[in-house]
Amino acid sequence: MNLDELLRELREKIHLYDHHYYVLAEPLIGDLEYDQLLKELEKLESENPQLITPDSPTQRVGKDLTKEFKPVAHQFPMLSLANTYNEQEVVDFDRRVKEILGANETVDYVVEYKIDGASVSLNYVDGKLSTAATRGDGTTGEEITQNVKTIKSVPLKLKNYPHPKYSLNNIEVRGEIFMDIEDFRLLNKEREERGEKLFANPRNSSAGTLKLQDPQIVAKRPLKIFTYYLLSKENQLQQQSENLALLSKLGFRINKDFQICKSIEEVLQTCSKFEEVRDSLPFEIDGAVIKVNSIRQQTILGSIAKSPRWAVAFKFKAKQATTLLKAITWQVGRTGAVTPVAELEPVFLAGSTISRATLHNLDEIRRKDIRVNDYVVLEKGGDVIPKIVSVLLSERKIDSQPTEPPQNCPVCSSALFQHEDEVALYCENLECPAQVKGKLEHFASRTAMDIEGLGEALIDLFVEEKFLGNIGDIYNLKNHREELIQIERLGKKSIDNLLSSIEKCKRQPFAKVLFALGIRYVGAGVAKKLADHFQSLENLQRASKEELTNVFEIGESIAESILMFFRDENNLFIIEKLREAGLNFSSEKKRVAENVFTNKSFVLTGTLENFSREAAGEKILGFGGKVVSSVSKKTDFVLAGEAAGSKLEKAKTLGVQILSENNFLEMLKSASET
Repeated sequence: MNLDELLRELREKIHLYDHHYYVLAEPLIGDLEYDQLLKELEKLESENPQLITPDSPTQRVGKDLTKEFKPVAHQFPMLSLANTYNEQEVVDFDRRVKEILGANETVDYVVEYKIDGASVSLNYVDGKLSTAATRGDGTTGEEITQNVKTIKSVPLKLKNYPHPKYSLNNIEVRGEIFMDIEDFRLLNKEREERGEKLFANPRNSSAGTLKLQDPQIVAKRPLKIFTYYLLSKENQLQQQSENLALLSKLGFRINKDFQICKSIEEVLQTCSKFEEVRDSLPFEIDGAVIKVNSIRQQTILGSIAKSPRWAVAFKFKAKQATTLLKAITWQVGRTGAVTPVAELEPVFLAGSTISRATLHNLDEIRRKDIRVNDYVVLEKGGDVIPKIVSVLLSERKIDSQPTEPPQNCPVCSSALFQHEDEVALYCENLECPAQVKGKLEHFASRTAMDIEGLGEALIDLFVEEKFLGNIGDIYNLKNHREELIQIERLGKKSIDNLLSSIEKCKRQPFAKVLFALGIRYVGAGVAKKLADHFQSLENLQRASKEELTNVFEIGESIAESILMFFRDENNLFIIEKLREAGLNFSSEKKRVAENVFTNKSFVLTGTLENFSREAAGEKILGFGGKVVSSVSKKTDFVLAGEAAGSKLEKAKTLGVQILSENNFLEMLKSASET
């Protein structure tokens, strides 16, 4: 046997053993024998690096850091599912399916577990894993190939390829990456022993792990996958149930507990059965997924803007637990809002141990009559955020007293005040350490400036050591490099990595910078709308309240908050520091040829079939048009979907041109051809 053949045989053996161990849970050999085979392969490849192949088991864990996650276009839109919460809504889904398909069609459904994890898309070209990507916005995700390759239940090459019936030369496989509950507990136990911050739940830790820059760290995390969908432009696939069987033959891990149901009554029975076994499963599920089995029927049913018409999620009731409320503390956020927090006797609920829960505000406490030393019923909202549902009044102590709010800030002792028509209390001291830290954490977060390494612990330290007093100071940290290196547990490498990340973040687009400023009510979506509309911070600062509210979906509260932010001298001072640091305070307007959208203003109303209103708005902006909130004589077009209301009536009164969705699609086609 020559060296090529020996290497091929070793790789095939290890792939086979991996499949049986990680996919089928049926080990064929012991750990020692497996390790010896892997070491033999590693030794031969290290001596003959020219013979290493990308699909070799030794190539699962890369050594290079992923500096950025490149955008990846999905071959097929990666839509999210519409949710149902009771049996009647499932029956309504069945009725809609049959109305579209017609009386002559018989409909079967496949019901599968809804795994509570992170969605991923795997692209296989010529039988080998090419790219792996996150869902992203459904059209474009982020590439996470190096991290996904570390998951041994993800095949690097397809089994039984080439396939006798299907070509499968270029396929996309959808799946859910997750952690088993026990693996998650052990991971958190290890982190606790090392003094590291604990993960909130298996889903968040899985999603976060997939976005780590170091594949070697990812490889140490106990990630697994269930695949649930196979897509191909080359093959006429027939049924979802057959696709699941095909995925299994190709070497993928599928959840074999799926059920084929001949009626909606069988579907409901299966959903009920899944909910009954929920707590006995080794992994988290938060519902059942119901899919039309026939691919042909799926194609006929099609999709609306964000979700398919042929599938729906049946969400289970939120899990509950009872525990003791030991104390109510008050925390200060980045906006100065002072909110109550329930300190609880730790209790395990829906995949994680809960020791704290938000109480939102004083009105919430009084409405539910929540008191210290009460036994309370906890629930995870959306199976993520813990909240107190009710109090066990039968267990209440006779001498319990209602909760009273603090008069002073629990962090800096400044007097608290309450805005008119608001229930929240606020600390008015802008230099309050809690506010400063909150603003810094928001600014550095992944969804804002994405400063790798500047997390909560480091921010706390830098604020206490007076290196950071506001977000502008982040860009002066380079002037303190020698002092920072001397801090215990930091050192030269970690500080240089941090300073490099700070420099890199200056490339973030204007919309991200605007969101990072932390203007009240200006979330990531609002920031993008404002950035697209005004194109620069200077234009936004000059905008009047009327100009602000004329932007699509920008209301009076947001407009007032923006105006107040730019009236504050301290904010203007910080903005100037950020400008000097070189941050992007303007957007480069894409040059597009003049077309039917150029400089035209559009109002969107009603429900569109092929777009969300946000997606339609982005199309208009992309072709040089404007999207405004209210109809006036200056409005050029009103795009009216189903159930359009008063805006449509006003457009008719003012003689503004009204577009149907078909008209809009024709305009898009015309603009694309310009």
